[in-house]
Amino acid sequence: MALTLSGFSQMFGNFIANFRKKDGESVIGVDIGTATIKIVQLAEKKGAAVLETYGEIALGPYVGGEVGQSVNPPAEKVAEALTDLMREANVTSRVGGIAVPLSASLISLITLPTKNKDDLAAMIPIEARKYIPVPVGEVTLDWFVIPDEESEFLSAAGRTKTPNATDVLLVAIHNAVLNRLETIAKTAALTPRFYEIEPFSMSRSAYEHDTAPTMIIDLGASSTRVYVIEFGIVDVSHTVNHGGQDITLALARSQIIPFTEAENLKRTVGLENTEVGQSSIEFMFSEARRIFLTYQRKEGKAISKAVLVGGGAQLKGITAIASKYFDAPVALGTSFSRVSAPAFIGDVLAGAGPSFANAVGLALRAAQL
Repeated sequence: MALTLSGFSQMFGNFIANFRKKDGESVIGVDIGTATIKIVQLAEKKGAAVLETYGEIALGPYVGGEVGQSVNPPAEKVAEALTDLMREANVTSRVGGIAVPLSASLISLITLPTKNKDDLAAMIPIEARKYIPVPVGEVTLDWFVIPDEESEFLSAAGRTKTPNATDVLLVAIHNAVLNRLETIAKTAALTPRFYEIEPFSMSRSAYEHDTAPTMIIDLGASSTRVYVIEFGIVDVSHTVNHGGQDITLALARSQIIPFTEAENLKRTVGLENTEVGQSSIEFMFSEARRIFLTYQRKEGKAISKAVLVGGGAQLKGITAIASKYFDAPVALGTSFSRVSAPAFIGDVLAGAGPSFANAVGLALRAAQL
């Protein structure tokens, strides 16, 4: 499975109309996770992205849960939390992009035996049935014809290029997920100009792109997502059903303390000197290492670095622990390095950068930067 970053930014024509950003307009990126909502507001000024405000709010308390707990609130509660966040962070814009969870999407690279674009519209819906394990009526389909120059990248990455054929990126998103996001946006008085699947917004902001393969590890509350990116293509995507909440629960059980106290312990003490924390996170990085080694063996090339993003990447000692699993440099995502902000909050933004990779990437696209 391969996803093109540059190509995907032109997709979703069926989902929402194309738009042109107004000069000087402020725009937002909204990342709705299972434990928190994050928002970033940017404005384009003289060709640069200027940070105007950002913020984060926990979802647990809105359904009687705890801060840091993975929850699944109804759309109305999510909209309430989002409205509170925008008020507290002094967000003034109501237009921008909203993230679509990777778990809600089905993405495949398919090759069709034609160069005639008129044939594709008829062939793709039929071909899609082979790749989508649910009734087609339950999803919204879109596709993007990968340009020949990007197809050459696929060939360079070790794939066979079929003559007189067209590579197509096929995307399906569950209608229920789109309907939920639309309800949240409408209730919170937002006007989403596009929806974007997580790996693309994250890849846009988390690191400096180069031609060497890079692994991105998104440490979320309920799960960990692992991507390998090469030539601007998301070549591998995998979800590990283990996240930061599992670390908290392990600490709570071992110390016989409430979830809230364990979450605070995890955030303040970190993992480097916490045996329980290291044991809990071993599964996540072991799975990421398996993907790392499998990719290198299959493709015959080395992954140049691993980049940590997501809320879990803010934990003390996380980089040192991750470095034990990979024969490559490990670094934290530098999302806010793409934007201009006052120097006196530089350290704060550097610390928050990994967690805001999705929201920053969405805002950068909305700002068309």
